[in-house]
Amino acid sequence: MRTVDIGQPYPLGATVDDTGTNFAIAVGREVEAVELCLVGEDGTEERIPIEERHDTTWHVHVADVGPGQRYGYRVRGPWEPARGLWHNPAKVLVDPYARAFTGEYAWGQQHHSYDFDEPDRMDTTDNLGSTMLGVVVADDFDWGEDAPPHTELTDTVVYETHVKGMSRLHPDVPEELRGTYAGMAHPAVVGHLTHLGVTAVELMPVHQFVNDATLQEKGLDNYWGYNTIGFFAPHAAYAAADDLGGQVREFKQMVKDLHAAGLEVILDVVYNHTAEGNDKGPMLSLRGFDNAGYYHLVEGDERHYMDYTGTGNSVDLSSPKALQLVMDSLRYWVTEMHVDGFRFDLATTLTRVEGEKGPDMFSGFFDVVRQDPVLRMVKLIAEPWDVGWGGYQVGNFPGIWSEWNGMYRDTVRDFWRGEPGTLGEFATRLTGSADLYEGDGRSPGASVNFVTAHDGFTLRDLVSYNEKHNAANGEDNKDGDSHNRSWNCGVEGQTDDPEVLTLRARQQRNFLATLLLSQGVPMISHGDELGRTQGGNNNAYCQDNEIAWIDWSTVDANLVEFTRTLIRLRCEHAVFRRRQHFDGRPAARDVDAPLPDIVWLEPDASPKTEDDWGNEARSIGFYLNGHALPRRDGEEEPYRDFYVLMNAWWEPVPYTLPGPTFPAAWEIVLDTSSHVAPQGTHPIVRAGEVVELPPRSTMILRQTPEDASA
Repeated sequence: MRTVDIGQPYPLGATVDDTGTNFAIAVGREVEAVELCLVGEDGTEERIPIEERHDTTWHVHVADVGPGQRYGYRVRGPWEPARGLWHNPAKVLVDPYARAFTGEYAWGQQHHSYDFDEPDRMDTTDNLGSTMLGVVVADDFDWGEDAPPHTELTDTVVYETHVKGMSRLHPDVPEELRGTYAGMAHPAVVGHLTHLGVTAVELMPVHQFVNDATLQEKGLDNYWGYNTIGFFAPHAAYAAADDLGGQVREFKQMVKDLHAAGLEVILDVVYNHTAEGNDKGPMLSLRGFDNAGYYHLVEGDERHYMDYTGTGNSVDLSSPKALQLVMDSLRYWVTEMHVDGFRFDLATTLTRVEGEKGPDMFSGFFDVVRQDPVLRMVKLIAEPWDVGWGGYQVGNFPGIWSEWNGMYRDTVRDFWRGEPGTLGEFATRLTGSADLYEGDGRSPGASVNFVTAHDGFTLRDLVSYNEKHNAANGEDNKDGDSHNRSWNCGVEGQTDDPEVLTLRARQQRNFLATLLLSQGVPMISHGDELGRTQGGNNNAYCQDNEIAWIDWSTVDANLVEFTRTLIRLRCEHAVFRRRQHFDGRPAARDVDAPLPDIVWLEPDASPKTEDDWGNEARSIGFYLNGHALPRRDGEEEPYRDFYVLMNAWWEPVPYTLPGPTFPAAWEIVLDTSSHVAPQGTHPIVRAGEVVELPPRSTMILRQTPEDASA
């Protein structure tokens, strides 16, 4: 006979102590009874009625229950879908605060196929051995001297990656560790990241997620993981550890190892919806505990779900219960799991209020995050859109937030594929998108710049395909974006044409150069530096296979070194990592010739006029005053000026080097028309000379050391 006590209402979830485990679960006010279900190794269920509650939290302490115990809940209450009440004791619900999960959810199991009129009459089983359940986990781990790198936002270079895809095919990672948290932290993977010089990994969803019915029927899987069911639990399938709850320990070790290498860990989190989907979806967790307390509902006969996400439901952060769940989850990942920040998927949904109103950019969620002493200190990145009315909110998030800048992506793609009329906006995006962020005091770091991401073409495919090729997804090529702003350089897909291949390689270098020398925070999509391809698939969300995994056997070594050179150049020169937007005011230099912090120049070295921005030019040149910056520890002395030239035209453009108030001598430190990054001694050119900028190329000139110290 179990020894039980009333326990404590907080913290929510399963909390281990010296004598057993405290279980606390928040439910709806209409709930009449709650049972804790303890599941043994043989799959048999032991039900413990919970007798005590505090407000809407039911709690119990069970002696001699410790780490590794599988558990769930049964909840009895009104079954009135028209009022948003979906309480059904025939369901075993997983704890939304569970720190780990075991088992898998497969459509057609006991959680699904309920009868709206007689909900208790459903297929159930006496054995819960394969059912998705929570696992009791102790919060003990030897963090040693682990410390967050605390990389400044302006110094950050983000590497977006997928835990499984990063190491699944890596030949130097042991087979048993490939595709796992341990594989992500393996020296072969970490060594590649540190060699590149990136400062943070942004991991695609690692919260526990489940598969989709439509994918399961096609024999496919939800590879990306944007289908969360557990906001506190590392996804179990990404763990090499095979003990119950071992994924928590392995995740912590991964973070510890990445920190030791100087790399921050940012999580891509999905708080905007859950895997329970629309009213035809499964009852797994929140729906059975307090449907109306967690989700945006639409008033009507069946109280259907408001769908701002395109997934069937939307979590309602204007509800205190949902807001507490998300805030508790965020704090847990920082304080207990030691992560360094978050990228919020479809973040506009988090601002939605009751009904069909537009987003509220002054919502309570922003207020509590700003006031939270833990969360206001970590990196907060928004994907600033959703599919609801007024959902595109690029530039409108509060001051402590950064944003994925979709305008940057679109403009940079258009410029390099030769679209006319893009010059002015291209210049704006290069310089930190002041039109979006400066007005409310936000720095260039508010703009997370990217050319490619997990959603869309890889960089190599961006220059190899005009059209998407998503047949493998089983939707007749109808899924994925059809407007990719891509250019195949003359041939669709694979080719042996040396001229096309040369141009494609140059275009990849142009995109990387633009990205890494723009003001703001650059984000590289994993494998772009390797020349990774998905065969033209721009929506590989369901391809848990070689289409989406990184193929380490086809690494473009020259592109890797080119990317590394760019990151090092950015790291060494603060002029590419400004903390404030350009203001155009003259700044003193080591020579008695003040110049503005940035000067836009025509090919004949004359300053651009207002009329010049409206022409059909497809090349641009700009001078960066390295002396117009406050000195920072570790920066080289003296600071250097730069002259950057970019030509998206298919003909060469001659550029006269400016003078005499500009630097007298320059060294060419990078030229994308060359297939390798310059090494050793750099070619020297002088004021007044003409430099021919090759077609489709970028050239970076740096003031010579002698001129800088003259």
